[in-house]
Amino acid sequence: MEILKQLAGEVLVPTTVWEELEAGRRAGVDLPDLTKLSWVKIHPVPKREVGRWVADLGPGEVGVLTLAAAQAGSRVILDDAKARLIAAQLNLPLTGTLGLLLDAKKAGMLDQVSRGMDELQARGFRLAPKTRAAVLRLAGE
Repeated sequence: MEILKQLAGEVLVPTTVWEELEAGRRAGVDLPDLTKLSWVKIHPVPKREVGRWVADLGPGEVGVLTLAAAQAGSRVILDDAKARLIAAQLNLPLTGTLGLLLDAKKAGMLDQVSRGMDELQARGFRLAPKTRAAVLRLAGE
């Protein structure tokens, strides 16, 4: 979370994502309380349709895409492959969790991307071995 704060400054989180995180917190998952992070703004999802193709996505991804489409200059953070394809179709600048780790290393905030990936995987982040290898190559590790 500290990396995200330093890289982004302010983060808009759609209410749909916040609701998913809160449900996880209530179920005992170790997730941050976004309401206690001054640099995170929980934002209602605009009543704007981003396209029929969002039917395959969860409410969190739809919320991210809808909010980003309504906020000029937004950069979306998405890991879901289908959501990333739609973001590209909407010409929304995007990155994912692993892209944030690479950005943090480039900015001198991390010595090793591999440690960040290890921590993510320990918390349940699913990461294919091929993806891990590709990110390590990009990181020069």
